[in-house]
Amino acid sequence: MRFADTSRGRPFSKDPAVVWFQNRYWLYYSRPPFGDRRAGGWSIGIAASSDLEVWQIVGEILPTAEYEKNGLCAPGAIVLDGQIHLFYQTYGNGPRDAICHAVSGDGLTFQRDPTNPIFSPTGAWNCGRAIDADVIVHADQLWLYFATRDPQMKIQMLGVASAPLDSDFGRPTWTQRCTAPILKPELPWEMECIEAPALARHGDRLFMFYGGAYNNCPQQIGVASSLDGVNWTRLSDQPFLPNGAPGEWNASESGHPFFFHAPDQRDYLFFQGNCDGGKTWYLSWVEIGWRGQQPFILSRADL
Repeated sequence: MRFADTSRGRPFSKDPAVVWFQNRYWLYYSRPPFGDRRAGGWSIGIAASSDLEVWQIVGEILPTAEYEKNGLCAPGAIVLDGQIHLFYQTYGNGPRDAICHAVSGDGLTFQRDPTNPIFSPTGAWNCGRAIDADVIVHADQLWLYFATRDPQMKIQMLGVASAPLDSDFGRPTWTQRCTAPILKPELPWEMECIEAPALARHGDRLFMFYGGAYNNCPQQIGVASSLDGVNWTRLSDQPFLPNGAPGEWNASESGHPFFFHAPDQRDYLFFQGNCDGGKTWYLSWVEIGWRGQQPFILSRADL
């Protein structure tokens, strides 16, 4: 699979999120503004598929609220009680960017949460920014993982909050679960950035795939595991999914992952990549297998 939205004049799709809903696959992704910005900043594209290979663009979520006027992007998606819940970020506001929430019964039209933005972190360890949301059900709560930066806006790192599963996920329902980063860059290849948490459950553990290093440095994908959702241990000091070799489609980056558990119980890791330093962006996936508590990338010979 190589998917890219060409509606803005060049192949460009970032930040994938995928769900199974109403008997087809739905892909939500970041879509850049037109060159003359007549669409008003970044938006969220919507595509649908019957096989995870061929995708048809079926819609778009445009900025409409005042807090979205500079753009919205980086969706995280989950299906709960017959509805798609989208957790996305505002764009273009620096340390004031925050997580928002919207709900859809058809995959195309979304109702914004009246309390948006629903979450931004507190504490002296961060700048108050929250981006790159992903959510997972854990311990009767919906856990929201996000990226933030240090007060100097230099180091990107991860935090977590949770809300009762039977709540409306509005702003008053969220409780920040950390008083320090739950994961921050420490390895040479992670440079100054850990972002785009992508949550998975396997056995009695949670797993988090993440983007290490800022875009095109290159960003590569790592993985960590946790029993409680707060304390995380890397599975390796090397990238789980590295960028490609020179000349390959993802030579500049393999980044911003999203974990998808399909109805047939197969597991996929969606991610973005490019080979030109970010002039274009494509989305793809690899299939994930498990050896005990260790994920691995299935080769074609394994399929």
